[in-house]
Amino acid sequence: MGTANGITLQQMRYFVEVAAEGSISAAADLLYVSQPTMSAAMKDLERRVGRALFNRSVRGVTLTEDGAEFLGYARQVVEQAELLEQRYLGRPPSRRLLAVSTQHYSFVVDAFVRMVKASSAAEYAFTLRETRTADILDDVRTLRSELGVLYRNDFNRTVIDRLLRDSGLVFTPMFVATPHIFVARTNPLAQRAQVTLDDLEDLPRLTFDQGTNNSFYFAEEILSTRSAQQDIRVSDRATIFNLMIGLGGYTISTGIVSDDLDPSIVAVPLEVDERIEIGWIGHASIPLTTQAERFVAEMRAVVAAFGVELLA
Repeated sequence: MGTANGITLQQMRYFVEVAAEGSISAAADLLYVSQPTMSAAMKDLERRVGRALFNRSVRGVTLTEDGAEFLGYARQVVEQAELLEQRYLGRPPSRRLLAVSTQHYSFVVDAFVRMVKASSAAEYAFTLRETRTADILDDVRTLRSELGVLYRNDFNRTVIDRLLRDSGLVFTPMFVATPHIFVARTNPLAQRAQVTLDDLEDLPRLTFDQGTNNSFYFAEEILSTRSAQQDIRVSDRATIFNLMIGLGGYTISTGIVSDDLDPSIVAVPLEVDERIEIGWIGHASIPLTTQAERFVAEMRAVVAAFGVELLA
């Protein structure tokens, strides 16, 4: 089975796996073919399409811009072929693939857990990257991840929308959250019905480090331009929660925190005239795979369970 220009379905399946693994040899191992066979198949694919699809190095392979575009279409072809085989040939579901890049939200982790548990495939390769804002945009642009999760508000909207437009990406809103602070359950503020910015003056402010792209517009937290007497930047969610407990610090986020995943942390409404619009980003011209659609559905279900109104 092949396409009109001689590209075979097998080559596209190989290509999807190589792109997912970032390694020709690793993909060959997963598909039980020899490394020379896989390498030859990828070189032949590039010859047939007349474009370089991979950047090769001693550390593996990454997609070129043409490769990222080709991957979007190859995924669709492979997925549709698998659906036909399952329906008419009785074949079991194939290995499931999905990569997601996200800002640090526990509801995303919760949804990811639910998606993995609900997967009907005996084999899968799922990736969840909690990472910096600029990396999320780059991951989705290059199709290292199929979708990303981040926020917009009145402050960063113009910059984020311009970057999305320049990268051929689109933002799909899921919900609008009212700002909350996250603090340890032992923090005196945890018992309050609401807190003000003045209540936070003497507490360490905890924010996620954005690396070299440490612009206010890339911050995960609203009110990023507001100064704080005590400021600590961290790189991961486990550390930020430990500092909430150990130092009595706080961070500003959506107010959605899972008791199952983060039982020691509580959310308290913050009295500010701000809103946080959370959504997912993907390529404007490439539809989501079925697996990605399932993940989006799980995110919406998790958020709805908190009583948050979903956007259409």
